[in-house]
Amino acid sequence: MRSTRQGLVAPNRGEGLTLQQVMEAMQTLQEEVAASRANQERIQADLAASRATSGELRRSNEELHKDMQNHVGEREEEDQEPATPPREFPMLLSQEIMDVVIPTTLVRPKVTFTSTEDPKAHLTTFHTQMMLVGGSDAVRCKLFMSTLVGTMMSWFISLLDGHVTSFPQLTKLFRAQYIANRAPPPISYDFFDIRQYQGESLKEFLHRFGAQAMRLNLKDERMMVHVFRKGIVPGPFSESLIRNHPKTFAEIRRHAVAHIAAEGEFNEKRTCVVPTHPRASG
Repeated sequence: MRSTRQGLVAPNRGEGLTLQQVMEAMQTLQEEVAASRANQERIQADLAASRATSGELRRSNEELHKDMQNHVGEREEEDQEPATPPREFPMLLSQEIMDVVIPTTLVRPKVTFTSTEDPKAHLTTFHTQMMLVGGSDAVRCKLFMSTLVGTMMSWFISLLDGHVTSFPQLTKLFRAQYIANRAPPPISYDFFDIRQYQGESLKEFLHRFGAQAMRLNLKDERMMVHVFRKGIVPGPFSESLIRNHPKTFAEIRRHAVAHIAAEGEFNEKRTCVVPTHPRASG
């Protein structure tokens, strides 16, 4: 009998198995079994590695899917939120004021400030126009900024971002910045030198006197009466003031209005042509 890699084969005629041949055949079988077992272990290891790779790919796909869903959700939220325009310059108004929408029906103030005018006069004009059309504190802040032109932008940019939170605060900053532009306050002693000009009518002098008193913000009625009587030219009206002794400027104004009306009626009658008496026919 001979030994091959396929096992024991029948011996040729006249041959017999020896112990050595049996041992070699058994060793060959053991080697083939070990090789088969190693091959199976290698296949199992490859299968385990393949399963691990498949698990990692599955987890990566799940994470990618979640990221895509989150990205889509963020894009939808961005589309729903109002777009905020990029700001090239600092914005001194707070975000709360900037978020307020100015009504389209609101009439805008027709006044501008170029950094050379009196800030008090500009604020007075702005207040007067806004008082007629209305508007909240935030609307006043935004509309007031729209009245500033020219070099005012330099002051606008220099302020801290979001610094202004109310309209009183904005006006205070504005007055402080341009305090040098304020008109010099009128001197009260100039009031005592008011005189009625030669040829100036009582109506014109009364208007000029009242405007000066208002500009000086005078409250002393006795002083105003004394100055008016001193400044008026001698004539019928000055004599009527001596007779009536008015105590307030309001009384002087009423007397002046009545005198002007009477004087106008008198002048109208004086200019009328008086008809001649018809001659008797004889």
